[in-house]
Amino acid sequence: MRLVGIHHTHPSGAVALRGADLDVDPAVPTVVRGGNGAGKSTLLRIAAGALAPTAGEVEDVPEVVGYLPDRFPAARKLTPRRWLDHIARVRGVDVDDAADRADELLTELGYDGDDDEPMADLSTGNARKVGLVQALACEPGLLVLDEPWNGLDDDAADALTRLLAARAAPTLLTDHTGTAAGLPGARLHRLREGRIATASDPDSVPLPTAPPPGAMMRLDMACAGDPRPLLERVLPPARVEGAAPGRFTVRVPAPESDAWLAAALAAGCAVRSVRPVRPAPPRGRR
Repeated sequence: MRLVGIHHTHPSGAVALRGADLDVDPAVPTVVRGGNGAGKSTLLRIAAGALAPTAGEVEDVPEVVGYLPDRFPAARKLTPRRWLDHIARVRGVDVDDAADRADELLTELGYDGDDDEPMADLSTGNARKVGLVQALACEPGLLVLDEPWNGLDDDAADALTRLLAARAAPTLLTDHTGTAAGLPGARLHRLREGRIATASDPDSVPLPTAPPPGAMMRLDMACAGDPRPLLERVLPPARVEGAAPGRFTVRVPAPESDAWLAAALAAGCAVRSVRPVRPAPPRGRR
């Protein structure tokens, strides 16, 4: 699936997107990052078909799209399972198959709400789990998740991470927790001023899905205060190329970069840039 030249202006006149281009990887997660108000939720709503862009094209959209918005509308009178059946019918998938898959997912995520309880009365965590199940149970050709770890307890968050790590189909998501960066092969993109940053932009975060043998990545990170205690005691081993108050740069093998970024984000660091290290040119023969 591709987003090409996406512009969007809200009815208020606020401009959210200014020509965003994004290819959603067919086999590994595509993660969009950016500050508050960067347009991430608007971009995901357009990708999911929940909002029409002011201009631009959404290409190669699969027939079934699973979508979890950032604020899941749980104020409904239907019980969770009746609502999940309704969603399956709306999407045109087999209701019985979707119900069986929903039961499996509810169990895996640790849902413990009352089956006869209206969704409006569910706890925040249980409502969030039902929201995830409605997006996942239809076996979507494209899965769009806006901050999916929000509101989950630790066990449910771990279960969701396992489910997404095992998925081998297009997945587009935003995540401020840093968990998505640790998903296998995740490709990270930064949304700035309504556009997806390019590889030449210092704020972009491109990650290769299949680095060549021996490839190295240079990670430029921001942190609070002196980074040396983090580098010495908290973060995985790496070749430190520079360290100063508030930032540091390390070089790590490309296959380890996903896990290293996830550890750094969990420790409270922020990504400034991620770039491949260019190999030294061969010496000329005399």
